[in-house]
Amino acid sequence: MVTYKTSGVCSSIIQFDVVDGVLHSVYFENGCDGNLEGISRLVEGMKVQDVIEKLQGIPCQGSTSCPDQLAKALKEYMANR
Repeated sequence: MVTYKTSGVCSSIIQFDVVDGVLHSVYFENGCDGNLEGISRLVEGMKVQDVIEKLQGIPCQGSTSCPDQLAKALKEYMANR
């Protein structure tokens, strides 16, 4: 399980697993429960690179958002593996 500390959003952390380049078990702590559960379900089983491409750069209350933070977390994970 990977834990990522978010910045600039309501959610404080994102946790996820990656198995063979595929995203699993995404969990957002705090934030908009319904929206974040929806995002978690939608990205379940997707390739990490596909999730990054779809979610990076989405703004919310500023220059980032919870989906953008997930993309940043995944990019960081991929760079450090």
